[in-house]
Amino acid sequence: MGSSQQSALSLRGAGLRFGDRTLWSGLDLDVTPGEFVAVLGPNGSGKTTLMRVLLGLLPLSDGTVTVGGHTPRRGSPEIGYVPQQQPLDPDLPLRGRDLVGLGLDGHRFGLGLGRRRERRERVDRALAQVGGTGYADAPVGRLSGGEQQRLRVAQALVGDPAVLLCDEPLLSLDLSHQRIVTRLIDERRRAAGTAVLFVTHEINPVLPLVDRVLYLVDGRFSIGTTDEVMTSETLSRLYRTDVDVLRVRDRLVVVGAEDSPVPRDEHTEHGVAVGGGA
Repeated sequence: MGSSQQSALSLRGAGLRFGDRTLWSGLDLDVTPGEFVAVLGPNGSGKTTLMRVLLGLLPLSDGTVTVGGHTPRRGSPEIGYVPQQQPLDPDLPLRGRDLVGLGLDGHRFGLGLGRRRERRERVDRALAQVGGTGYADAPVGRLSGGEQQRLRVAQALVGDPAVLLCDEPLLSLDLSHQRIVTRLIDERRRAAGTAVLFVTHEINPVLPLVDRVLYLVDGRFSIGTTDEVMTSETLSRLYRTDVDVLRVRDRLVVVGAEDSPVPRDEHTEHGVAVGGGA
């Protein structure tokens, strides 16, 4: 892609080690404004760790990283973050709008009157964007998992970020809510030119949206379009074993990978992995 000056997110010679173990090294990646990049790979390949680096929570062992032209830092307004869906305590004393508002000022205290008015307007706007106005004042712990995840998307967008980092945001969601969440993220990146880095175990729900794939396996990686990376040849090289990639009714089916980024069908043999659809 383009140079780091044109990129919303840039990694150059990036490497990360924990003791004697190297998660990945020599990683060069530019994500341009409005681009949707899926990050795939088995458990332990460093997908979530990459998110932590980009959030400014973990330093690289080698190389450089910039987001919006700057070194990542905690609470950066240039970054929106959508985490995995996790149930909230039903008795949590937090309304929907309070959860969304944490995306603006969760890291600081005290706002003047004018700022409070602006804050409310921005929160209301973000709630409207995700269809969450109807439960803005409802206790978040009493909402469904899909409704809570809509609010997390609104929280990530309320600060008008240049980069949206999504760490397995579809886990535990049914097919209907998976579609809703992916549509909200796709609408945002198209309307505002927001770059999206989307960690997932299941590519099929976002397959129509993906511009490129970063696939991580045991310190090795491949970057390219879906047609370039999601092939039998490329995945066999990454996994160092025979892997077959099939297309079935516009869905990808991976056969032979020990822990591939689509759910296994437990009723089939030879480690067949079958993805859900969107």
